[in-house]
Amino acid sequence: MVGCCNFAACGECCLTRSFGSAGLKSTTTTLHDGDTTIHCWIPKTYKLTKPNLVLVHGIGANAKWQWTRIISRVTPLFNVYVPDLPFYGDSHTKRLDRTEHFQAECVMQTLEAVGLMGKINLVGLSYGGFVGYSMAAKFPDAVERVALIGGGVCLDSEIDLEEGLFSAKNIKTAAKVLLAQTPEETRELLRITFYNPPHAKLAPNCLLNDYIQEMNVDYFEEKKECIEAVQKDRKYSDLPKITQPTLIIWGEQDQIFPVDLGYRLKSHLGDIAELVVLKKTGHAVNMEQPKELIRLIKLFFIERSFPQGENSGKGTPLLR
Repeated sequence: MVGCCNFAACGECCLTRSFGSAGLKSTTTTLHDGDTTIHCWIPKTYKLTKPNLVLVHGIGANAKWQWTRIISRVTPLFNVYVPDLPFYGDSHTKRLDRTEHFQAECVMQTLEAVGLMGKINLVGLSYGGFVGYSMAAKFPDAVERVALIGGGVCLDSEIDLEEGLFSAKNIKTAAKVLLAQTPEETRELLRITFYNPPHAKLAPNCLLNDYIQEMNVDYFEEKKECIEAVQKDRKYSDLPKITQPTLIIWGEQDQIFPVDLGYRLKSHLGDIAELVVLKKTGHAVNMEQPKELIRLIKLFFIERSFPQGENSGKGTPLLR
């Protein structure tokens, strides 16, 4: 009987080549007197005529896997920077801080170290939305505008968990789902992440185990601590108001961070923000709606316009 090839390792090689073909190169930056190393994809050639775009990934796979569906479409338009957060890809830290604020500082220090010049346009996906929001709050002079994709920064851990807003009933359950360690847990993760899940039931266990070994085994405890830190004692009333124009993008059928959190964030930020809710879409907007995501990125960051309300293709001028 022929065994499975190492699907995840082959995928890593293919994605590395595709990022290189898109005009990016791999870099590592050492921070905190050697305690922290951050891997980041940066432009092979920086062009002053292009705006900067920073893509911050979420929990799960490393940055390459999460941004692969859009990377070749955004690099012609922007100087693109794609960091791996600590404990993903080749990024790691000996520091014990697991908050999104620490992650935000790591990303910002890395961008400075690799020579990014000028203002930052920022896209944060899921957990990356927490990190991106913290960057916008802590570094308002550096971050010009923000797009948050399913980033539940308005979460109130006590109220929302008690009232059953989430399918996961507690933090440990959420970590178990998001950092799946078995083929069965991986299939469940796909089921709740996608509106139309891939046919994971048809995938042999050896392929799913390859993926788990590649993505979820290393630094499992540290990743779990990051999930716990982002929810621990989190209160909506403590969330600062960022001042940058903000585009909030959400899947209507999101089961990780329900769309109610998107409406809450829009209310929190007021007129500087616009919410776009994508129908027949789950949490994995980057995978299920890449063409629409690219369209919204162009509209917001290049044309400097908001979509006209939910699911609309028309924009209105942004106030600057």
